[in-house]
Amino acid sequence: MNDSSWGAPPSAGYAGGRLPSDQGPAPAGPAYDAHGAQQTRPMPIVPDAGRDFDDHDERDRGSAQLGGPLFSEEMPQEPMPSPTPASQPPQKKRAGRDLRAAIGVGLGLGAVIIASLFIVKAVFVGVIAVAVVVGLWELTSRLDEKKGIRAPLVPLAVGGAAMVVAGYARGPEGAWIAMALTALAVLVWRMTEPPEGYLKDVTAGVFAAFYVPFLATFVALMLTAEDGSWRVLTFLVLTVVSDTGAYAVGWRFGKHKLAPRISPGKTREGLFGAVAFAMGAGALCMEFAIDGGTWWQGLLLGLAVAVSATLGDLGESMIKRDLGIKDMGTLLPGHGGIMDRLDSLLPTAPVVWLLLVVFVGAG
Repeated sequence: MNDSSWGAPPSAGYAGGRLPSDQGPAPAGPAYDAHGAQQTRPMPIVPDAGRDFDDHDERDRGSAQLGGPLFSEEMPQEPMPSPTPASQPPQKKRAGRDLRAAIGVGLGLGAVIIASLFIVKAVFVGVIAVAVVVGLWELTSRLDEKKGIRAPLVPLAVGGAAMVVAGYARGPEGAWIAMALTALAVLVWRMTEPPEGYLKDVTAGVFAAFYVPFLATFVALMLTAEDGSWRVLTFLVLTVVSDTGAYAVGWRFGKHKLAPRISPGKTREGLFGAVAFAMGAGALCMEFAIDGGTWWQGLLLGLAVAVSATLGDLGESMIKRDLGIKDMGTLLPGHGGIMDRLDSLLPTAPVVWLLLVVFVGAG
């Protein structure tokens, strides 16, 4: 008898845990049929029908109890079974954040960005610099809290703001020079502390300098063109539309996970929604907002934005999973932190800048 037979329900010939009446009680020796033919299979031990059969407990004691209707008065009262998921009403999908707060904060940020973008470009450069400094503060704070990595914030903040300004004032060359000087400042600044952890601290510092301010500098580079305000607006609109399309389609139709180990909430259907929404918005923006642009260029631009925005979102999700956190900060109600809003914008900025230069020139 294998282990699977322990605790198995009785066969049809012994329903209710009792022998058929025409056979009488089982003999002490080997089982036999009505004609006296000896059976080679031993009589199975019938478990107590009034309770669950504990395989390990009964093996330890080396005995089994007979049960059935004869012992019905000893059967314990079992609690009522909880309702199965099938009997429960279907749960309605809900968003994971406070949508009212998220919409309110998003509209407020949009108003500030639009006003500064079309009134005084220099003010918008200041908005970028402030966002960079706050993003660096959030990133370095989480690295210190969760991993004990102390990337020096002071040289990163100063160098990051200088990087954005240099990119706007001196172009790509200025941005590269500021990036190199910021990395050097990180290496030197960390030398004032004990050598333990020096390598991981400066490595994280150089990564932070590239990830946040250097990528954000490409927004300032877009702004230097004659139609720079419209280029930046196109960049922002396409990124937001891509995220919105991914959320709307994924929330309604999403079934197949895109990258479950990195971001379980993202689906392939959501990616298709991001591509469709961004390509449609890109065609409109290139046709009506960008000088010399055409609709087919907008389709390509929208496709590139959807891919880069998704990869940027997944990249920051990877960082947050490694740190064991949900959000980088709590500064923006309904959104998390500044870095939680920059995740898709940062890697998309150089993509949009490059494609606009290829399609319509540097301006």
